[in-house]
Amino acid sequence: MTKPNRSHRFLAAIIGASAVVTIGTLSAAVNAPTDHTDLAKSTTMSIGATSTETTPPTAPAVAVAKPAMKGPAPLPSEEEAAK
Repeated sequence: MTKPNRSHRFLAAIIGASAVVTIGTLSAAVNAPTDHTDLAKSTTMSIGATSTETTPPTAPAVAVAKPAMKGPAPLPSEEEAAK
């Protein structure tokens, strides 16, 4: 088995130090105190002024739907040129 050279040791030290910093950061983030108790204390609910009641129309807005163009649609110019 070969002995690790200086650059391999340095790289291993960098990786190890990064792992320690990452674990510390994640630990601090998970254990950080949060103060979201005010969100659950509200006892009233407000829907605002967006609710309105209207009577639906008795007749449809369009009596009968009709297509604007009858028959097959024309080919795009590049497909027409390829014919």
